[in-house]
Amino acid sequence: MRRRPEHLDAEGGLRRELYFFGLYRVLEASLLALLAFGPAAVLVGPVQYPVLVAATAMGYLAAAAVLMIWGRDSNSLRTPVIAGLLVDIVVAALATHGAPQVASGIALMLLFNVGAAALFLPLRLALAAAALAFVVILGQYLWSVAAGGDQRPLAEIFMFGTSYLALATLMNQLGGRMQASEALATQRGVEVANLAEVNELIIRRMRTGVLLVDADGHIRLANEAAQALLGDAGDGRRVLALCAPELARRLQQWRSDGASDNTPLRLGSEQDEVLPRFARLLANSELSLVFLDDTSLLSRRAETITLAALGRFSASLAHEIRNPLAAISYAAQLLEESNDISLADRRMLQIVRQQCVRMNGIVESVLGLARRERANPEHIEVVGLARRFIDEYVSAHPLDDDSLQISHQTPTQTALVDPRHLQQILTVLVSNARSYGRLPGQPARITLRVHHDDGIPSIDVLDRGPGIPDGAADRLFRPFYTTSEHGTGLGLYIARDLAKANEGDLDYIRTPGGSCFRIKLPGSRALLGQSMARG
Repeated sequence: MRRRPEHLDAEGGLRRELYFFGLYRVLEASLLALLAFGPAAVLVGPVQYPVLVAATAMGYLAAAAVLMIWGRDSNSLRTPVIAGLLVDIVVAALATHGAPQVASGIALMLLFNVGAAALFLPLRLALAAAALAFVVILGQYLWSVAAGGDQRPLAEIFMFGTSYLALATLMNQLGGRMQASEALATQRGVEVANLAEVNELIIRRMRTGVLLVDADGHIRLANEAAQALLGDAGDGRRVLALCAPELARRLQQWRSDGASDNTPLRLGSEQDEVLPRFARLLANSELSLVFLDDTSLLSRRAETITLAALGRFSASLAHEIRNPLAAISYAAQLLEESNDISLADRRMLQIVRQQCVRMNGIVESVLGLARRERANPEHIEVVGLARRFIDEYVSAHPLDDDSLQISHQTPTQTALVDPRHLQQILTVLVSNARSYGRLPGQPARITLRVHHDDGIPSIDVLDRGPGIPDGAADRLFRPFYTTSEHGTGLGLYIARDLAKANEGDLDYIRTPGGSCFRIKLPGSRALLGQSMARG
């Protein structure tokens, strides 16, 4: 079973403590070796069995080194702890037998080994190890008394035994609490780290730009939205005054007098309008947080709300305006047929009918916002549809001196699109080309060019007019934007909306000597994907 990270971290702490326990055991073995081979006899007197003590010291020193390495590399902690404690007990018994004059000191050192081992063992094993140490010490004592060599009182041995059991119990409880506290601390650390990552992700993905600027004007942190608003700073510029001089000036002004300028400013290569807000990271900190609210997002939200309200209003608008408008237009037509109308009045009736036609076009455009009919895509042949559109458009809208023709790369090209929507888009584009895509005093020359754009079926509506100024090109597809006093500014917006409803797109392409609107249509891949989805 896979262990959680906090368990791995807690085990790492225990392994580190076991390593220090091993170092202590090496120290004990070194002291025993000093007793056997060094001048310690001057302090404790002659050793009763020097050969036994020397052999025990050398073996204990080697075993201590092996146990320390084993505890560092072993997958289990319990096994090296038990093995090490057994070695400690055996060595204590042998050393006590070989040097009975230091038996109390050896028993006291064994006390620490029993207590330290209890940190790593369950209570049952810890008490068993303490009892074993007591039994071994007691057995060695009785052996020495029988041989007439140990003069210590029996009460001392029982005191050591009681100490072994008490210390094992106490250290086991302490070890359990220590492990639980360390596991809890590790778990809390993981949770805090996860929360920090979540907060960082939230800040990074916020649509509001966030900058952290120090007292010297250096950008310490910036989320994705702020980087997009500031533009490409890949040249290593991290100074706010270089990336956005006006923003740096406003920040400095806010730091000096606390006043904020609520006027939107333009940032980056795209000249996006943002509204900056400032705040201190901490009460007395020199670090400042700069929030950059993209006003274009707010504008788009306002447009969405406006269009939704307008769509609901358009249903009643049809009954309130269209019917009276049709009655006025019909009455004007009847009056024109009368022979009693003078020439001047007949001209006035023509003006009435023209204005009725214009008003009807405005109503149709507004109603188009409410007609969010679901696209019913069909597998169509684009060149044939373009030819049929030209025939139908010419029959309904006489061209006079204007021209409308088609050009194509291949005889047949397929796409997946709703033909009614495509005809509506083409009608808007061709009507706009006839109105605005002509030079003064010259007829309009309009071409529908069917081709592939990077493998995508496309239709270009080309004219030879004066083109569209750069300032107006960026706002062509916004609702209610128009450069004509007779337009509604809804035609291109509805046309693009219909293209997107068919999983296509409509863009304005800058070309020399005229204008080009490109309709990108879903091709054979979209057809396959939708057929699989339906299946």
